Amino acid sequence: MFVVMKERAKETSSGSQLKSFGRKAITRFALVSFVLGAIFFLLAGTTSYWQAWVYLLVLCVPMIFLVRYLYKHDPELLERRMRLREKQKTQKRIVALSWPFFLMAFIIPGLDHRWHWSSAPFAVIVISDVLVLLSYLFIALVFKTNSYASRIVEIQASQKVITTGPYSIVRHPMYLGILFFYLFSPLALGSYWAVLPALLIIPILVARIIGEEKELLENLEGYGEYVTKTKYRLIPRIW
Repeated sequence: MFVVMKERAKETSSGSQLKSFGRKAITRFALVSFVLGAIFFLLAGTTSYWQAWVYLLVLCVPMIFLVRYLYKHDPELLERRMRLREKQKTQKRIVALSWPFFLMAFIIPGLDHRWHWSSAPFAVIVISDVLVLLSYLFIALVFKTNSYASRIVEIQASQKVITTGPYSIVRHPMYLGILFFYLFSPLALGSYWAVLPALLIIPILVARIIGEEKELLENLEGYGEYVTKTKYRLIPRIW
């Protein structure tokens, strides 16, 4: 009787945690969407900024479906994606260094729209929106393939090397999706100038990958063998 009650208590606790993660994910999603919208429209000085409306739609709709999918089918991954605090000092520095460039890539488009510094053609904007969407869907595919895809650099006790799907092409496919996402976001928002700070995501991702691979080689069984079989880290035939 005591064992049954204990198991039920565990199930109740697990269910409560799952609901908590779900609420946190929804709250964070809503907050990010609101803040981005505020940045775009306040800096643009108008809500007549169709590029920003389309971009927010491209960003938010798949995000809703992804959070819902993870909540139902992989709550542990959802919990990992909610973690923000890096454990390693080097990774903390890399993340801290990335924030100014990340912010500038999303601040400049609104100012660009207001002051007409540059104007990306309609075709460039639409193609960029499509590429942003495809990069987001690619990241979702990575999540489906690898349940250990944490937001921070860490190795789980039961973690295994994933070699299938996008991981058979490059060793860090999630960062490949992130790279395309950030590089084409400024163009989707109609700004050429915002591409400049977005380009700095490249050395930041390179530094992050180098540090992450060192951790994986030292602490994840089988990763060394995977490295010998899957040659490229980020971009096929380049690096």
